[in-house]
Order: sequence, then structure tokens, then C-alpha cells
Amino acid sequence: MKKYFGLFVFFIAGVFSFAQKKQLTLSDAVLQQNRAFRDEQFNAFTWIPGTDSYVYLSNNYQVMYQGSVKKTDPEKLLSIQDANTALGAQLYNFYGFSFRNADELVLTDGNNYYSYNLKTKAGSKLVSVPEEGANAEYEMTSGNTAYTVENNLWIINAKGEKIAVTSNTDKNIVSGQTYARSEFGITDGIFWSGKGSFLAFYQKDESEVKEYPLVDITKIPAELMNIKYPMAGQGSEKPKVGIYSVAAGKTVYISPKGAKDSYLTNLSWTPDENFVLIAEVNREQNHMWLNVYEAKTGNFVRTLLEEQNEKWVEPEHPAFFPMPGSTNFVWISERDGFNNLYYYSIDGKLIKQLTSNKFVVKEILQTVNKGKEIIFAATGTSPLNTLYYAVDLNGKQRCLTLEEGTHTVAFNDAGTNFIDSYSSHSVPGKVELKTGSGKLTKTLLTAKNKLADIAIGTADIGQIKGEDGSVLYTRLIKPSNFDPNKKYPVMVYVYGGPHAQMITNSWLDGANLWMYWMAEQGYLVFTLDNRGSGERGFAFESQIHRQLGTVEISDQMKGIDYLKSLPYVDASRFAVHGWSFGGFMTTSLMLKQAETFKVGVAGGPVTDWKYYEVMYGERYMDRPEENQKGYEEASLFTHANKLKGDLLLIHGTVDDVVVPQHNDALLKRFIELGIQIDFFHYPMHKHNVIGKDRVHLMQKVLDYIIEHNK
Repeated sequence: MKKYFGLFVFFIAGVFSFAQKKQLTLSDAVLQQNRAFRDEQFNAFTWIPGTDSYVYLSNNYQVMYQGSVKKTDPEKLLSIQDANTALGAQLYNFYGFSFRNADELVLTDGNNYYSYNLKTKAGSKLVSVPEEGANAEYEMTSGNTAYTVENNLWIINAKGEKIAVTSNTDKNIVSGQTYARSEFGITDGIFWSGKGSFLAFYQKDESEVKEYPLVDITKIPAELMNIKYPMAGQGSEKPKVGIYSVAAGKTVYISPKGAKDSYLTNLSWTPDENFVLIAEVNREQNHMWLNVYEAKTGNFVRTLLEEQNEKWVEPEHPAFFPMPGSTNFVWISERDGFNNLYYYSIDGKLIKQLTSNKFVVKEILQTVNKGKEIIFAATGTSPLNTLYYAVDLNGKQRCLTLEEGTHTVAFNDAGTNFIDSYSSHSVPGKVELKTGSGKLTKTLLTAKNKLADIAIGTADIGQIKGEDGSVLYTRLIKPSNFDPNKKYPVMVYVYGGPHAQMITNSWLDGANLWMYWMAEQGYLVFTLDNRGSGERGFAFESQIHRQLGTVEISDQMKGIDYLKSLPYVDASRFAVHGWSFGGFMTTSLMLKQAETFKVGVAGGPVTDWKYYEVMYGERYMDRPEENQKGYEEASLFTHANKLKGDLLLIHGTVDDVVVPQHNDALLKRFIELGIQIDFFHYPMHKHNVIGKDRVHLMQKVLDYIIEHNK
């Protein structure tokens, strides 16, 4: 009797403990994942120059803390309120801060730049970019700031004098902004040389790019907002690189050596400011030349290296110069199937292939030991990880982060210590101080699981085999009260496109918190990274060439076969949801696998690749006239008559990435076929629905799935 009573008490205690857990609301799942539920971190971690001390920011970026190698219990250094009082400013936070030297901080609110002295606790405004200015880039040495106003580029110097670098009245000529739709790793349009003597910038001629009409409904009456949008096979941007000499006040221009609409990418300066390196890629994106040019004249000097591939060549990283006094550089190339590091002289001679890994180098972080060792991020033996390695100029490599997971590191100037911040499937977050060899000195922070008191389920990470034998990674989220004896409907969340990886060895495994909310509604939420997705090497990623939506769907259906093998899956209730490329995949699955999926919600989907942009679309599909069969098979119009389930299409009315024509044209096709579907617009939202409206979006998506998948 006592034995059973004890079990009864244990059972009641367990039920009471479970009942005490809070239910996750969808609003909190959407809005609080990176706020209230975000683990404590050392945000914007930065070593103070020339010292063994460091600073980092609180989660709201409004308090700066300081620690050191010897004194590893950080203390509050500065609050944004204190800084504002000293500066007479109204900065909201420290986002974007940098060090000019060990004592002086440079702070910014985007248009105004301030200097704050940590010793004297005094500061002043350095420069103010005009209110209409954008894309500002402050140069530390000279105090000059480059910025754009509409389509032209300006400089404002430390005296407040404004200098027009370009004065184009033709709005088709745009200077100082990103171009090529931010492909090829392009994120900036302005590039100061090392000491600020020169300013390089992108200039694009959009005169042959057609305009696409978007409508601003906030005006009375609504106003037309035309954007330049180069669709596959049509007129594209014609680039140049301008180089402005601050001393001479003159600009020279570099044009592509090939066709006028070839791409100029991955710009970098040599440490001596004498040369600029630019990767030129032909429009077909199957041939790349890394060229060097004189900074003063813009004259072509030589081609340093060439790469060709019948599918595509896609440089995404500028040349990296490890030694401050040397023009030898490191180039990241995928030529042997995986991103690896190659060490070259400025004459174009290959000095050494530094790495020969059968995994992907993600980026070069910095050099240590006076430029003799290069720190880089890579996946390591598992593509789900982000680990850090050091390799010297002789090719000797060592791993610095031995723990499986997703890491971020930062070295001090001497290379003797680094901070390692990481999480994994089982670790919410850790921040550790390590020696330059990777040995743990002290754990500075062990993050608490802020979801511990929330009723959410678990994620199982697994592997299955694709049709070609490739390893495909899966994530299956189950509800907190999962019962293996029950039958559960499944929502497949899909992206499936290039450069993206949905499943990572990090806290929550790369999942969004709303997926856990969906699981609590009695669902299994399943994701698979198919062939074509990122961080797996060229052979895995390039199988999609000229046939988007084929091998990806084959792999997703392997995932469906796996799900059907599980005794707790209700195979009659499969739903699918995705956005952008995932919207293309969602609709493709609803049409091409109509017998499998009962309901789908596609957000911002590409519906026909001839409507998508030149730079991305032509890389994977070639031009429409070169690949008519591939475009026709990938087009959702071709398969629209196959729809059997319930489909909801969603689009932002001012989407400038996947323009509304995609969904509108597919709607027209469904109407012509007499097929009923559902459609929802998000007025004045671009490619992603953001802010509080995102709660409305996810409620719309998930309610639709739950209602139509009964």
C-alpha cells in the first residue's frame, strides 16, 4: 500500500510540476525569441586595442561592460545615458561603436558620429551627415565620412565641408550603393583604403534595366513607386568602380574588361593603398578573373588568377591580406569542391594552398601572431557546426574550438587570448576565455535556459539518405506532451534554396520559436535541408543547376517517406509552409505532389524564374532562351492544374525581391483553370512581414493550416 501511495504522490507531483509550466503564446513566440527569450550573451564583444581588456554590451545594447584576462569578472563601464549626458546627444544604444585607440570610443546613431574618452569621461561630436544622407562610412584616420544622397556620392570632412564625389543628374547612374542585387557577397558600395587616402565605390548604370511598378497606399491618392528590377534574360546593370583621390580631388573609373554587364565584385585594397583587387565575373557566371588595378590611375595591371566552371563560379569573399606590410593575399576558392584558402603573391603566383579540407570554409576572421596565422570559420566534420581554426602560412592547421556547436570568437591583438561564445543542441549558451591555443582559462558566462518554465517540446536531429546517396539532415519538433501511441499531423517547414541552412547545431537547432508553438497545438513540425542548400560543398549544392525544384523535391519526398515510416505520423494530414524560395518549394510540392499534401501556405513565392532577378536566376537557371525546358518545368503555371489540396498564397504589396507579379500571375492562371485558392496581401510590406504585423502573419499561416488539415 505504501509503495502505491508513493507512486501516486510522485505522479501528482509530476502533474503539478507540468501544470506549473507556462503556455507559450504565438505572439511571444514571434516577437520575444530574440528579446525576452534571448539568452544572455557578450554582445558586440570587442578587445580594447593593444590591451588584454575587452568590452561587451548588454542584451539591449545600452550598457557597456569591461573585463580583462587577469580580471575576468566584468564590471559596468558605461551606460548610454552617461554617454548621452557627456555628449549632449540622444543615442538610443551603443550599436555600431568602435575604438579609435585604447581610450577613445567612436559612437554613432547612423548620421552623427561622436568621440567619447573613457578616461576623461568627456566627448564631442565628430561629424554630422546631412539628414537626407544614407549609407554613411566613417574613416578613422582622416575623420572623413562618405555617404550617399539619392544617386550621388558625397564626403563630409572633419571641418564639416561637403565634397561632391559624383554629380550625376541622370538618375540611372547610381554611385556608392550596393549593386548586383547584393549577390556575390556584396553588402556595401563604399570602400575606404587603409589610411583613408582613397575612396573606392560602386557605380551602376541602370539605363537598360526596366522599371517595375509598386504602389504606395499611404498617400492620397496612392502613388506609383517605380523600382529598377532586372529580370532574367533582360537588360542588366552595367557596373564601374570609381576611385576618388582625397588629395587630388579627382576620380578615375574601372570598367569590366569583358562585356559591359559583367559583374565587378569582391573589391579589396592592398595594405599600401597602391592597388585595388576586383573579381570580374561574366554575365553567364561561369568564368571569373581576379584583376589588379592601380589606385591612382585606374589602369589594369594584371590578372592574378582565373576560375571556370560549366555550372557557375561565385566568388563571395574579397582578397584577404594577412601581413600588414605585404601585398601577398589569401583567396577563398571552391575550385576543389569546398571553400579552401589559397595564398598568392601580388604577381599572381600561388605560394601555397593553405587548406585542403573536405568541409566548407565560411569566412576569414583575422590574423594573429603578427600575420603569421589566419583565423577562419568552417563547418568542420559536421556541416551543422561553425568552428574556428588557425592555419599558418605553411599550411599547418589547428582547431581552436573543440566543442561541437556554433561558435563566434574574437582574438586580442597579440593573439594570446580569445573569447569563445557558443551554443549547441544541448547548450543554451556559453562564453569562455581561452588561450591562443584553445585551452580554457575561465568560463565567463553559462546562459540559463529561458524556456525552462515554458511548456515546449523537443527537437530530434536526424539523418536520412537522398536519392543519390547524399546525407540529408532533418529536424523533427514534437509537442511537450508527445505520446508515441497517438497519430499526429505534420507541418513540413521548407526553404530548400541555395546559401541557406535551416538546421544547425545551435540552441533550438536553427528553428523559430513559433514552430514549437505549432507543435503544442498537436503537430509534428518537420524540416529537411535538401540538395542545393548551403554549407555542403559544390557537388551537393550545384545539382540544382538548370533544374530548380527537381532534386529539391526528390529529397523532400525522401523526408516524407521517412515520416510515413514513423508509427505516430498521420500520413493523411501533411501540410507544408515556406517563404521566398520556400514559397516556391511549398507551391511546387502542393502541385507536383498533390496526393501527399493536404494544405499549404506559400509566402512571397517565386512562381516562374523568368520573373526573378538576373544575378540569382541566371546563375542557377541560365537565361530563359538558353534553358526553355528547365524554365517551363520549374514554372508553377505549368503544374497549376494539378492542385488538389487547400492553398493559401501570401505576398507583401511592395515586395522588391520577389515582386508581386509572381503571385498575381499564378492567381490569374488558377482563375483561368477555374481552381479556387486563397490569397492574402500584406499592404506596404516588402519581402518579409516584420514588426508586430508578423504576429498577424503567423496567426494567418498557422490557423489556416490547422483549420484545413483537420
